[in-house]
Amino acid sequence: MHNVDLQSDTSSAVSSAPRKELVGPIRSGAAAIHEIQVGLLTGGGDRHYAFGLAMGLVSNGIGVDFIGGDEVESPELHTTPKLTFFSLRRNGGDATLAKKMSRIVAYYARLIRYAATAKPKIFHILWNNKFELFDRTLLMSYYKLLRKKVVLTAHNVNAGVRDSTDSPLNRFTLKIQYRLADRIFVHTAKMKDQLLEEFSVRNESVTIIPYGVNNAVADTSLSPGEAKQRLGIRSDEKTVLFFGNIAPYKGLEYLIAAFERIDATTPNYRLVVAGMLKKGCEKYAGSIRQALTLGRSRDRILLQAEFIPDEEVELYFKAADVCVLPYTEIFQSGILFLAYSFGLPVIAADVGSLREDVVEGETGFVFRPKDAADLANTLEKYFASDLYRSLNQRRPLIRDYVRARHSWETVAHMTRRVYAELLRN
Repeated sequence: MHNVDLQSDTSSAVSSAPRKELVGPIRSGAAAIHEIQVGLLTGGGDRHYAFGLAMGLVSNGIGVDFIGGDEVESPELHTTPKLTFFSLRRNGGDATLAKKMSRIVAYYARLIRYAATAKPKIFHILWNNKFELFDRTLLMSYYKLLRKKVVLTAHNVNAGVRDSTDSPLNRFTLKIQYRLADRIFVHTAKMKDQLLEEFSVRNESVTIIPYGVNNAVADTSLSPGEAKQRLGIRSDEKTVLFFGNIAPYKGLEYLIAAFERIDATTPNYRLVVAGMLKKGCEKYAGSIRQALTLGRSRDRILLQAEFIPDEEVELYFKAADVCVLPYTEIFQSGILFLAYSFGLPVIAADVGSLREDVVEGETGFVFRPKDAADLANTLEKYFASDLYRSLNQRRPLIRDYVRARHSWETVAHMTRRVYAELLRN
């Protein structure tokens, strides 16, 4: 996949991409499935992924019960044909512990009641709820008792390893959920290998589905020059972006160290850090904030340590000249594809499967993880490359590249085929 011509490679991917299936009946012997219906369940705040998948499924002729809460609320969820939005979870801001527990109990009561009367024969779980041990065991068993076919998207095979919270109980309950699922979706071959090796999942139970591009953020006529101006960045400043939640596995400390190396000798660099400090990582977040605000390069760093609304996301990606993913532990990142959707090259640590989605010199570069010196060298390599010098011409090619491989039409088409197979069986 590396060292290939981006334009010719993109054209090939477009021509070989699967075509949308007709909505008509799918036949298997005497049985006919006239319409596939699915309950799409998300217990997390993954509005971008859940929204994109829901819309892609509907466009592929699938009826969707969208089960979520206030975190995924969107006007389109109330106006799209073939989609019914069930807002079962309420957010009340600050509340007493008793009030929070009352809301949780009420939510699970609504969810259990919905499941008992739901028409869809397939439940597709995108994220568990906060009480994951309950969801992985008792709730999964309940769905199976209702004779539902359960599809589970494992965005992280074992997030406990990534977050340094793994335990025998965590692995035991994960294994139960993986065993109870009729089909598990993962985003990369490495994730599938981990499922098979560490959790003894059957090969035929796992399907690799690409990560869909975030299509819920705004993309207006705002130009890169205008974006830089709005952020107070000069047009000649080489702007490096870190975007997303700040947590230990993101490796931001290595990017800060690399940036300080470059800034010590080259004055026209800027680093933009935009994203929330993740709860539960206060010690790490404190050290990062100190490094960003008190370090010797602090005057060259723009820190926006807060939630970035969808309508403001484009400002940061359009103002940047490159997006850096200095992660220390991850399989896949939606930020990579978000950057590509704005035509922005990526410099990524060689962890998980990130290398598989970076075409060296065409969509970005990779560097050794946890190596600030190598990251600094890779940044300088990028800013001396043809990719950077012809960035305006390369942006449309990068956008085409990611759309050909990670569009929601492609994701929904592959997902629909699995649904149909489960119903035939």
